[in-house]
Amino acid sequence: MLQLQTFVFNPLQENTYVLFDETKECVVIDPGCYEASEQYDLADFIETNQLKVVKLLNTHCHVDHVLGNAFIKEKYKTKLYIHPIDEATLRAVKVYASHYGFFNYQDTEPDAFLKEGEAVTFGNQSLDVLFVPGHAPGHVAFYSAQEKIVIGGDVLFYNSIGRTDLPGGNFDTLINSIHQKLFTLPDDVTVYPGHGPETTIGYEKRTNPFCALT
Repeated sequence: MLQLQTFVFNPLQENTYVLFDETKECVVIDPGCYEASEQYDLADFIETNQLKVVKLLNTHCHVDHVLGNAFIKEKYKTKLYIHPIDEATLRAVKVYASHYGFFNYQDTEPDAFLKEGEAVTFGNQSLDVLFVPGHAPGHVAFYSAQEKIVIGGDVLFYNSIGRTDLPGGNFDTLINSIHQKLFTLPDDVTVYPGHGPETTIGYEKRTNPFCALT
């Protein structure tokens, strides 16, 4: 059975997720841990639960979602997976991180690339890769049909959507991603977003002021 642990890290209140099951293999998605205390909290959870980190995944590569990439890669000797289109987004972080107050950001390289239609596997779990650009050019989401969850990054929020005024963002592309990739999932799928509380596909289809289907 899949289990999920959420951490809220850094001043931008980013959601970091650890997914694991009875095999004790786990993946870390969007590690936003920057301060030593945040890194400790994440590592303590992993070690207390005797988990083995087998993959590091980024839904997209804006600064608040990648602050802990180097920490996870170094500590657990694991590979970083991103969508190839977002490689430029990742490389840009070192240029502007200090403007957000992250003066000690550690740059890191991707080790492998994600493609839509492929699956990320760990333990007894399988996450389908969905390509959902609009907030970032190489944005992906991770969907488990068996567990009825999607790790959506900064695409769809509780009664909101991701911003599109950052480099590579596009409002029409984002709305299309939501309608064509997320709103085609079952209504009872829980969305775990990059910021804020979880929601469901059905609720957002009915009520989201930006993209509800009316």
